[in-house]
Amino acid sequence: MEGAPFSKYSCIDFIFSVVGVCTFLVDWGSDVWVAAEFYRRGDFFWFAVLVGLMVLSSVVVQMFSWFWLKYDQELPGFSSGGGSGVHAGADTVLCGDRVKLSCMLHVLQLGFLCRHISAIRQGFRVWWRKQEGSEYAVYLTHDLSMLRLIETFCESAPQLTLMIYVMLRTNNARTVQFVSIAASTTSIVWMVVDYHRSLRSFLPDKAKQGWGSSLVYFLWNLLLIAPRVAAIALFSSVLPGYIAAHFLMMWVVFVLWAWRQRTDFMDSAGGEWLYRATVGLIWYFSWFNVAEGRTRGRSIIYHSFMAIDGGILLTTWWCYRDPVLSQSYALPLLITLPLSYLLGLLFKALYYCCFHPKLWRPLARDPGLPHDLPDAEVSFRVFSIQDNTMSSQHLNRRMACHASNFFNSDQGVDRNTDSTKNAESSRV
Repeated sequence: MEGAPFSKYSCIDFIFSVVGVCTFLVDWGSDVWVAAEFYRRGDFFWFAVLVGLMVLSSVVVQMFSWFWLKYDQELPGFSSGGGSGVHAGADTVLCGDRVKLSCMLHVLQLGFLCRHISAIRQGFRVWWRKQEGSEYAVYLTHDLSMLRLIETFCESAPQLTLMIYVMLRTNNARTVQFVSIAASTTSIVWMVVDYHRSLRSFLPDKAKQGWGSSLVYFLWNLLLIAPRVAAIALFSSVLPGYIAAHFLMMWVVFVLWAWRQRTDFMDSAGGEWLYRATVGLIWYFSWFNVAEGRTRGRSIIYHSFMAIDGGILLTTWWCYRDPVLSQSYALPLLITLPLSYLLGLLFKALYYCCFHPKLWRPLARDPGLPHDLPDAEVSFRVFSIQDNTMSSQHLNRRMACHASNFFNSDQGVDRNTDSTKNAESSRV
């Protein structure tokens, strides 16, 4: 089968890489500043919680980065100096084949930052100096997109919940706090949208997501994630000792569900269980597909379960709240949060019915392929510098596999023979 065009590294990609490392540093600095404020005011418990979230998030992200580095070093030509093609310049990422130095960087929690720097360096070589290695630069950006998503739900979402909880417990809400909460929520949702766009650009057979489609996608994620975070914070404000038990019970259920779906994202058993544990954490706040099969059924099960859980959290908060202190906002929240979640589900249905990219743009197809190729039948094609097609040995297998699962068809259609062979060969 002939190769389909694959995204080349562009100026916009380079700008996003630079912005990514800047936001990473700003986010890290702001976390340290907030933790220092808690410590200065004597709020040692909140200081410990915030630092714990920062450390947990950093450790998880570094573990994923290290696992992926070990997997990538086994790819043909990954660490060979002076190479060409998709891994031209690959010897520069995280000190190339100097394993001990790379390991030390991850132990010092610098691996994620080094990946950002490597992406900027490789992008500069490709975009400014017009050197080869565009495919490898794209390869790096897809990994960074996944790592940022993991960091978002391991750190940003719990921190946002903590911010709302502290505001409710102290009954002291300033304008800057509302602005900060709104900005944090928007940032979390935008990261989900950015990751979704990254996955679509990874697949040659998928139409790129336009601005209108992205806006609707942003809205339904905002209307689903924001009420979820608010419900958790409200429950925590009245029964702070039970939120840990609630999270652990939900997390165990989600991890077991991910295991039952037989996820296959990582290349080792230990890495796969780390991935499932992280999926359980992400599902505590938001949904995304992780395995082949009928996604509609799993999505309905998930949202029904979360709606019931959210209703229990809100009902518990309403029964245990302080009627005097919460008089000004209790009833509006009790009405607004369920309606927001319902509206988010309606926007999600609207997106797939009216705003899905495949409904907006005709896709370029190989002769003989159906006009509307289902999401589950995406081909991961062979690719090289000369013909602009993807080589299976250089395929970012984890992102290819995850992209296929993410955009799986509800019709249960099996992949075509060529895509199956390419996916299997990419495991080498």
